[in-house]
Amino acid sequence: MSRRGPILHSRTQWLLLGLALFFSLVLFMYLLECAPQTDGNASLPGVGRENYGKEYYQALLQEQEEHYQTRATSLKRQIAQLKQELQEMSEKMRSLQEKKHVGANGIGYQGNREQTPSDLLEFLHSQIDRAEVSIGAKLPSEYGVVPFESFTLMKVFQLEMGLTRHPEEKPVRKDKRDELVEVIEAGLEVINNPDEDDEQEDEEGPLGEKLIFNENDFVEGYYRTERDKGTQYELFFKKADLMEYRHVTLFRPFGPLMKVKNEMIDITRSIINIIVPLAERTEAFSQFMQNFRDVCIHQDKRIHLTVVYFGKEGLSKVKSILESVSSESNFHNYTLVSLNEEFNRGRGLNVGAQAWDKGEVLMFFCDVDIYFSAEFLNSCRLNAEPGKKVFYPVVFSLYNPAIVYANQDVPPPVEQQLVHKKDSGFWRDFGFGMTCQYQSDFLTIGGFDMEVKGWGGEDVHLYRKYLHGDLIVIRTPVPGLFHLWHEKHCADELTPEQYRMCIQSKAMNEASHSHLGMMVFREEIEMHLRKQAYRTNSDAAG
Repeated sequence: MSRRGPILHSRTQWLLLGLALFFSLVLFMYLLECAPQTDGNASLPGVGRENYGKEYYQALLQEQEEHYQTRATSLKRQIAQLKQELQEMSEKMRSLQEKKHVGANGIGYQGNREQTPSDLLEFLHSQIDRAEVSIGAKLPSEYGVVPFESFTLMKVFQLEMGLTRHPEEKPVRKDKRDELVEVIEAGLEVINNPDEDDEQEDEEGPLGEKLIFNENDFVEGYYRTERDKGTQYELFFKKADLMEYRHVTLFRPFGPLMKVKNEMIDITRSIINIIVPLAERTEAFSQFMQNFRDVCIHQDKRIHLTVVYFGKEGLSKVKSILESVSSESNFHNYTLVSLNEEFNRGRGLNVGAQAWDKGEVLMFFCDVDIYFSAEFLNSCRLNAEPGKKVFYPVVFSLYNPAIVYANQDVPPPVEQQLVHKKDSGFWRDFGFGMTCQYQSDFLTIGGFDMEVKGWGGEDVHLYRKYLHGDLIVIRTPVPGLFHLWHEKHCADELTPEQYRMCIQSKAMNEASHSHLGMMVFREEIEMHLRKQAYRTNSDAAG
């Protein structure tokens, strides 16, 4: 960067010298054109063998005048072109100077601090202090939280869809696309040109060169906007041949981006204790273990499984499934806790959390009808931090495959149903059951409320506890977490509030708006088809 200034200055001098010479040449040509033409062999008017009249001299003057006007017009056009070229070159020079200035000072948000009024700079920093970036805000209810939306290089995963937007789509709007590109570039600048106060050590490549990150190393990002403060960005980068992640936090206080954090995250030794409460549903558990074997045992290999089983019926089948997976995959990192009592999800998760006695551990509260990917497990590790953050991902809930794929003889395999489309599922933003949090935070906050019985409610109570505390709650849709459809039964013994929530969940899980509409108007559609067929047959017969 230090050699660019002299080189740029030298090029500017040569450019100005060339332009000066060019203008001198144009002026010299102009003078030659304007000078009277002389010819040694030509005789002067009035001297010679012929006498010229008045008309001759008038024609000669008119010819010379037209010649000079044409030449003057040509020179004016050339001068205008030169002025335009000079203006374009000046703009290019100014752009190069600005890029040089930005490169010498890091990202643009750091380059003009001395020229920024102190009161404005203090205000921008106060926006960061007021925002929920470094410490969680105490909120009155679950409706007060500002959720994140997640994105990759090509797609955005969003909660608010309305009737036109999609749960997963490319950032079509130019302002959103430009925003995310700018943020990723700013994050790369922070990583590749760290400040002295960054908690980051210079890394070297295999040949001893400085390790440089690029946009292909971007893994995922989250962003959310607090409308009275600014937009927060959480970015994660990773080299394919390295185990550590780079985490950059940026904040736009309705102005330039301001770096908040630049740190390295090592998740290589981060074990996740997946806790699954279960009662009966052995077939669903068998399907769950197929996904567990593929993702956790064969890919991730840093997982402990805790199954808390309620009742006696089906217990032997669950034991047989676990033993079969253990012998086939040489996997022994699991715990089976048996409770001879009525099913209670909160009670099962409490028992599963307390069953771990090997020190601090990251827990993932999971259900048997959840399908997750290896990428999600890393997202779980990256977004939970003891004493700091808990992770509440939004699950993508799949609709009834019998309705979604009604035009096929049989629904496709589960792996082919895992797509983010409006007619295949929805972001389950009213569900708080799937969560990643550390055991110490869970025990400190008091775990689940044991007074809640039956379906639902206990998840929301725990979620509200965290909202009322000082921990940061990361709430965002994640692409690698799916809720598989299964038939729901709402028991009569549920309270009116629980029964309403159960019915609402059942309706939301069944089918999309368009598919439900087709089912409601099925008779009308069939009647229309019969009329159309009758008219076609009548026309053919006539």
